[in-house]
Amino acid sequence: MERNVMPRVKLGTQGLEVSKLGFGCMGLSGVYNAPVPEEAGIAIIRHAFEAGITFFDTADAYGPHTNEVLLGKALKHFPREKVQVATKCGIAGFDANGMRVKGTPDYVRSCCEASLQRLDVDYIDIYYQHRIDQSVPIEETMGELKKLVKEGKVKYVGLSEASANTIRRAHAIHLITAVQLEWSLWTRDIEEDIVPVCRELGIGIVPYSPLGRGFFAGRAAVESVPSESLLSRHPRYTGENLEKNRVLYTRLEMLSNKYGCTPAQLALSWVLHQGEDVVPIPEIFYQTSEGVSQFDMSCTLRQNNKSEEPR
Repeated sequence: MERNVMPRVKLGTQGLEVSKLGFGCMGLSGVYNAPVPEEAGIAIIRHAFEAGITFFDTADAYGPHTNEVLLGKALKHFPREKVQVATKCGIAGFDANGMRVKGTPDYVRSCCEASLQRLDVDYIDIYYQHRIDQSVPIEETMGELKKLVKEGKVKYVGLSEASANTIRRAHAIHLITAVQLEWSLWTRDIEEDIVPVCRELGIGIVPYSPLGRGFFAGRAAVESVPSESLLSRHPRYTGENLEKNRVLYTRLEMLSNKYGCTPAQLALSWVLHQGEDVVPIPEIFYQTSEGVSQFDMSCTLRQNNKSEEPR
């Protein structure tokens, strides 16, 4: 299989090396869109690999469970040692009160065992605590994750949506390799405290939704979000907020036209250039009536193969 060359970086300080751009698999199984057919999902993941991406992100909550199964089937097409697989546990479901978060040691272990089976792999490269259980000391959760590392079921440990204090406490129990948080042109609150703490401790940063939950990906997201998509209820995609944000998109589009690239390339390039310790994981959000993804994934990937400053 002929593959493009993509820069590789160290994520964290424990030795994990990944492609400078990862791929968030969540959108292939719904959430913001209807799930894509299995064959199409596998083809998209293979396309990402052929473009040079080796870092794939999923979670047991996506589907739930079906996204891990899909990624596991796609992994059969690649040498296991050539890809880095990240998955997560901690979201136990949803009820009338909202998201149920769980971080007890026995729950973490059972989730890890189940993810290994669904992915059909012997180990997980990065295992994240998806959300922090406020009822369980992070030290207890990390203690179990540390055991899973010693057993070889997990190579590296990560946290998702954790506070600076939680990151410090967790890191004291077992070294954290990466922290996953939203970071994009319109979500920058992590720059005040999370980014400095990660860099102080040598922790990699994995921004999800680097294209603003698809907003900077193309006019399809700005003009015609499907009513069945969760994005149709996202505050930034509704009412007066959407009207104001469309102005911002138009400005970005004009700037990208000036420099001969797409809005998605420009927005993603900004995130990529925040540091060598930053590895964004853009996603495919939904399909247009023509059956193609919301943003041109191939163009976005090619942007990362360039060495010049963002245009």
